[in-house]
Amino acid sequence: MGFAETSVRETAMKHPLAWVLAAYTAGVVIGHFFQMPWLWLFGMALAAWTISFFLPRTRFVGMALTLALAGWMNAQLHELPLAADDLRRILGSDPAWVSIRGTLEYSPTLHEVNGKHDQGVMGMGMVRVNAIKLGDDWQVASGTLLATAPGDPGPLFFTGQSVEINGVAAPPPGPLADGLFDERSYLAARNIYFELKAPTLQDWQTSLPLRHTPPLTDRFLNWAKGTLAMGLPVEDEPLRLLWAMALGWRTGLHGAISDPFLQAGTMHMFAIDGLRIALLSGILVAVLRAMQLSRGWSGLLVIPLIWFYTAATHWEAPAVRASIMMTIVLGGWAMKRPHDLLNSLACAALIILVADPRQLGEASFQLSFFVMLSLALMIPAFHQATQSWFQPDPLLPLVLVPRPVRAGLWTARWLNDLFITSLAAWLGSLPLSIKYFHLASLVSTPANLLAVPCGTLALMANLAALATGSWAWPLTILFNHAAWFFMVAMTWASTTAASLPGAFFYICDIPWWLVLAYYAGIIWVFAGKIPSGRHRARIGIFLFVLFLASLWGMEHWRREPRLTVLPLNGGHAVYLAARHSRDDLLLDCGNGSAFESILKPFLRAQGVNFLPRVVLTTSDVRNAGAAAALASSFHLGELCTGVGPDNSPRLRQVWSTLPANKIHITPLHAGDTFGVWTVLYPPANPTFSRSDDNALVLSGNLSGLKVLLLSDLGPQGQAQLLEQSIPVAADVLVCGLPAEGEPIGNGLLAAIHPKAVVVADSSYPATRKAGHALKSRLESSSAKIFYTSQEGAITLVANPSGWQLASVSRNLMDWPSQNPPSP
Repeated sequence: MGFAETSVRETAMKHPLAWVLAAYTAGVVIGHFFQMPWLWLFGMALAAWTISFFLPRTRFVGMALTLALAGWMNAQLHELPLAADDLRRILGSDPAWVSIRGTLEYSPTLHEVNGKHDQGVMGMGMVRVNAIKLGDDWQVASGTLLATAPGDPGPLFFTGQSVEINGVAAPPPGPLADGLFDERSYLAARNIYFELKAPTLQDWQTSLPLRHTPPLTDRFLNWAKGTLAMGLPVEDEPLRLLWAMALGWRTGLHGAISDPFLQAGTMHMFAIDGLRIALLSGILVAVLRAMQLSRGWSGLLVIPLIWFYTAATHWEAPAVRASIMMTIVLGGWAMKRPHDLLNSLACAALIILVADPRQLGEASFQLSFFVMLSLALMIPAFHQATQSWFQPDPLLPLVLVPRPVRAGLWTARWLNDLFITSLAAWLGSLPLSIKYFHLASLVSTPANLLAVPCGTLALMANLAALATGSWAWPLTILFNHAAWFFMVAMTWASTTAASLPGAFFYICDIPWWLVLAYYAGIIWVFAGKIPSGRHRARIGIFLFVLFLASLWGMEHWRREPRLTVLPLNGGHAVYLAARHSRDDLLLDCGNGSAFESILKPFLRAQGVNFLPRVVLTTSDVRNAGAAAALASSFHLGELCTGVGPDNSPRLRQVWSTLPANKIHITPLHAGDTFGVWTVLYPPANPTFSRSDDNALVLSGNLSGLKVLLLSDLGPQGQAQLLEQSIPVAADVLVCGLPAEGEPIGNGLLAAIHPKAVVVADSSYPATRKAGHALKSRLESSSAKIFYTSQEGAITLVANPSGWQLASVSRNLMDWPSQNPPSP
């Protein structure tokens, strides 16, 4: 028997459920990529189990193979053929006006429009459908869809209520561009394949059988919100954050409010996950033990309470996972059984993956268990390395140690425990935070030293307020003001930490092999057989530096340059990610709402922290209205603008907020050059009053491929561009829609003679979508025409054989080249 097999067997004996989970998970992963007849898998699993039963020497390998095949089978069982009345068979992929009947799985949640509290809310609820009306006839249907309403549906709509809703049903949208949120995949993992958008609140109606009383969990949430607001003068941001932290209320936790917590690494305080359930369980157990209740009774009372809390917060997947984990831990503690955190963690993960193997692909699942694994492995090692720092003189009896010294040592040990827990959690979450959120926070550990105690105290004050309620209202008001104070302190700590120079960085997508190698390194360093702590520290530091060096290399040496045309709800932006970040370029930034919801997350997903050059091609709000927001969200080098007159008072107000003393603003006109770009238009002294007729036109040569960026150039500007008699020929033409008239007149189109035209139009608002007449005229030319309203963002990507024009979902066009882009 080899050393490796011996080590595996020893690990399996110490943590038996860990290797069971590893084998089963391997099968789930294989089942995701490879399909095989279910009976074949069952036969192989039965054969492996039989061989391992009769041949003891093969038992370990045989059982591992049996578990892997079981995981493979379970993964495929969750992809069974559709039932005849499944919504996917009835609706298909095209939008359709329908009426549905069903029951609300949860009470509708409210989401702020554009992430702003003063712009109204949109109601969202999951409906389990039992009937659908297409045309004039009702038919039986099954499935769950996400229904939305333009406002608050009202108190009659709650969990279990029968409803009838009219609206447009369609599959959820996929990601608009690489790195943006994929709503379709997110909902599909929850067995939701359609959205139903009701145009008015009147399209939401209750139906028979009508329920008049909400369930206990809904009544509890409504009562708890009112109780936690008792005595506070206004519904302000700290109160909404307290509702989010204590009750899982998500309406106010969006956009600018959540950014500082994400950037400081303290956003986990608002997640209903392992930390929240652990804090609640710890507080409740401490209170019950202080009341002299035994371990058995304490566990018997706390476990149902945490499951009630999970139900009240709408059975969120992270809360369910954490509750399973805490049930296992508390159950063993209550029964005075020896516990092993790794075994408990593996048991919880195994239960979840047996119930739904698709959870393995969820970011929250991976973060929960990899962070817990890191805590289980790292904290004992860190404790062992630092425990001698806070011990009194071993030759001096403890009673002779002065009280101030003992108090100081206790405080130092408490701070050390908090520090190493925060450090281990940061190290455990770092690669997945980069993978899914493209964010690396360097101040997470120090920020959590203050944020976690403040958040814990706020949560304790909230629990105390709920316990006293209205029957002891003076105490409730006192607790609510204390919770408000601690929330303000936690917000201040997060905001201050995030505002420090170099506090966080956005990083582009990293490959899965690097993520898995990172966690394999953690397991090897902290669970392997490294002989001493000093060697373990050296190897761990070396591997971490190697990981950071890999990140730096990926950021500064990109695989290929790419130019992306991004629709922005009426405007558009063009982003060039050059081979070296110093040559990056952004053209236009959209209006405020489009910037916050589309452009800002897109740039962050590309790992953008600094934009060396930004060009605003027009002065209208739809393309440049978010200039101030862009300057506050990213570091800008040079800001280039056209020289046309500005007729927009609203935009002049935006310009006045720009930090002109920190940003170099450069006017551009015909003949100017920068990088690979040449300005073709407008001339130095433009004569037109409309912003669109003075739009900047840029011509670029990208490793042999000619690209013309026409912006939203209006008809008069197009005519003047042609009169200049300068070469405008290009392989790829990118244009938007002017406010008046059509883009790309026939004369200009003939002069450019492009192989491909990208029309940057938008599905919303409808007036910014290319019309039928424009499409008919353009498609009569020899060029291939693509519309961002249909394709989403369109990207021009360099590869070793030439260039490729592609959207998120498909390849659009290829340019083979004898002179491929330089490496």
